[in-house]
Amino acid sequence: MTSIAIVYHSGYGHTAEVAKAVAQGAAEVAATQVHLIPIEDAEAKADLINGADAIIFGSPTYMGSVSGPFKTWMDATSKVWFGLGWKDKIAAGFTVSASQSGDKLNTLIQLAVFAAQHGMIWVGTALTPGNNNSNGSVEDINRLGSFLGAMAQANADQGPDVAPPQADRKTAALLGKRVAETAARWVK
Repeated sequence: MTSIAIVYHSGYGHTAEVAKAVAQGAAEVAATQVHLIPIEDAEAKADLINGADAIIFGSPTYMGSVSGPFKTWMDATSKVWFGLGWKDKIAAGFTVSASQSGDKLNTLIQLAVFAAQHGMIWVGTALTPGNNNSNGSVEDINRLGSFLGAMAQANADQGPDVAPPQADRKTAALLGKRVAETAARWVK
């Protein structure tokens, strides 16, 4: 059984919806156990996170970076880092902002560097960009064109019941599935 921990912070509910999509995608892979862990529960579920074969990090992009609560948790993992507790685990990430860009790439870079510092193996989307030609649509998979991790955009005036759109949720599910497949191969 492959264990996937999805550790995320969601300020307004949008990132939680993307985390659920990532979890649904990961759960499509046979013999995969998925754990959704809101950042508020991360300390209490440290053993679950530390025991996972893969950890997927999720944070909204606030002011071009991970959220404050997520960064506080990142800093608190220094004891795990010191003991190389996550070395050779699979890692991936996702983020959400209200703007089309919103500097989400910087958040994904921050998450990838964090994973690298822990000695983890980063997995990107492996998806070609959508919505980048005259025949494209906002309904395209990977409509925001990210390779490093899943990006989602949620209009600031819409709740998580509507935003992010289904295309972004499908993209997140594909990332979750890819991580679960990669982790299953890696832990053999």
